[in-house]
Amino acid sequence: MRKSLRYVGGLVFCNFYRLLRIFPNNDPILGFALPFGKRDKPWQAALFAALAMVSFDFITGMIGMWTIGTALSYGLITLLFGYYFKGQKTVGLKKYAGSSIVAVLLFDFLTGPVMSSALFRIPFEIAFLGQIPFTMMHLGSAVPLTIMIVTVVDPALRKQLFGLVAKAAQRLKMVSSLIQEL
Repeated sequence: MRKSLRYVGGLVFCNFYRLLRIFPNNDPILGFALPFGKRDKPWQAALFAALAMVSFDFITGMIGMWTIGTALSYGLITLLFGYYFKGQKTVGLKKYAGSSIVAVLLFDFLTGPVMSSALFRIPFEIAFLGQIPFTMMHLGSAVPLTIMIVTVVDPALRKQLFGLVAKAAQRLKMVSSLIQEL
């Protein structure tokens, strides 16, 4: 039941945030899907990512071939990262951020130049060049959102970060007492 609430809550948050349309690709999906893939079964994270794409297109009335391509792409990418994270003892913030970068680059390559060339007969080179500014914006939203969301969604990371904050506070206290002695 608790896991279902995390997934439903994640879908609601993703769709609500994406409906704000801060810019064309404000994307919180990886912030949920990556830790879900680490914590749960990889296929569940893939299903979450695919459902996030399909549900948004359904809500906005944009269901079509693009929906299938984006859902399959995000699902496959998060499935791969789910298996990758399963082999990791711990996944830190840097690894989540790096994974988010790689995931966005893969997703935008598949859904940009590859799908555009196949579905709309746009020359691959033109689609590739046109994708660059979009991908820069996508990275600008997905990476910071991933960093913010995983700190809430991944309990092991949250515990690790609280430990770092506690150590930093202890060091500041020590420095403060040294300064007062001077």
